[in-house]
Parts: sequence; structure tokens; C-alpha cells
Amino acid sequence: MYGFEHKLVAFDIKDFLEEYLDESLFREIRSVNIENECIMIKIESALLKHDFKMRKSFYLKKFQDKFGADAFKDLQIL
Repeated sequence: MYGFEHKLVAFDIKDFLEEYLDESLFREIRSVNIENECIMIKIESALLKHDFKMRKSFYLKKFQDKFGADAFKDLQIL
């Protein structure tokens, strides 16, 4: 059951990104997963990957605000 809850939150994060990003940028996101209180976002485009890394704290704060400050401790861009 615990892994299922993580999948639901990962889908919510991906939905947020779909609304937030331009359609062409959103298509570059390959997957969103959660492991050990860490959000892991896999991105194809090197340019978008760099943008996410530069704004990592912004995105992490957005996700913490939505799902709770103690829900996630880190964000990794792969």
C-alpha cells in the first residue's frame, strides 16, 4: 500500500508540471518517482534538465507546499 501512495503523489506532481510547463517542455519529462522522501524527475532535454537544476529549490518548495513540508527532503533531476 505504501508504494501505491507514492505513485499517486508522483502522478499529482506530474499533473502539476503539465499545468505549469509549456506542452513541448512537458513532453521532455520521462518519469516522476518518489524514493526515500526524494522526488526523482527524469528529463530528456539537456536544456530543461539544466533549468530544473537551476530552479531546484523553487520546485522543491512548490511540492512541499502542496504535499507537506515533511513529505519530501530532496529533489533529484536525472
